[in-house]
Amino acid sequence: MLRERLEQVVKEQEMQKPAESEAPIGAPAPLPAPEVAEPFLEAKDVHVHYGNFRAVKGVNLRVPGRQISAIIGPSGCGKSTILRCFNRMNDMIPTFRLEGQVLFQGLNMYARGIDVVNVRRRVGMVFQKPNPFPKSIYENVAFGPRINGYTGKLDEIVERALRQAALWEEVKDKLKQSAYALSGGQQQRLCIARALAIEPEVILMDEPCSALDPVATLKIEDLMRELVREYTIVIVTHNMQQAARVSDWTAVMMMAEDRAGEMVEYGDTRTIFTNPKDKRTEDYITGRFG
Repeated sequence: MLRERLEQVVKEQEMQKPAESEAPIGAPAPLPAPEVAEPFLEAKDVHVHYGNFRAVKGVNLRVPGRQISAIIGPSGCGKSTILRCFNRMNDMIPTFRLEGQVLFQGLNMYARGIDVVNVRRRVGMVFQKPNPFPKSIYENVAFGPRINGYTGKLDEIVERALRQAALWEEVKDKLKQSAYALSGGQQQRLCIARALAIEPEVILMDEPCSALDPVATLKIEDLMRELVREYTIVIVTHNMQQAARVSDWTAVMMMAEDRAGEMVEYGDTRTIFTNPKDKRTEDYITGRFG
């Protein structure tokens, strides 16, 4: 029953996407995301350790630009760990150690001399629970540009980011109010606006809807489909229907016998949910375990 519902969600999503012109006869088929020649983000044989514990092993992931890639899998399999590798958030954990390469437009993010602050400016992140600063709505959005030395018109930056996050019309008359006065869904969109204000190229989302109600969740999903026109988005989610609705590509992670997370399958979302190659993927999306 679950699989039939997921297949229906995928079909509905396909119908909502703009029609693509047919390729001329004899033209080569487009390469799938895992095989793109120059992925926007890439993890190459990544192993993550926390002290003596190996949390993730041998992950290879090629993320295409201006598309949505979802990472799904059971709890504890390393989804968020991999996501945080893409903007070096794991560096804040003293015992963290990474083997392999994480590339952003071909450049190794973990190479010596890399400016970590610049990495996090270009690769923004939205967390599981809304985490607005104890400041006004305006100051939450203006915070990033201000600390990065922006000297232009902050009002324009704030309005643009709030419009991109589909929040401007709801808050334009109360920008001086505390961000804590907003609803949970509005706070999450405010956090997205805060990330957009520093003009990143990538937005990482770690279960951004897990603390939201269905109506707020739908608004965030609609927002993602709008933002992907300008940004590359990688989302971690436990909600398989959400992955089927919003993503173009889906990676499936599982926990191996040694309790290290590993990637078992990656492909276009329709194929993953309707015709997976790995039996573990099929068992997971049909609810046999997870």
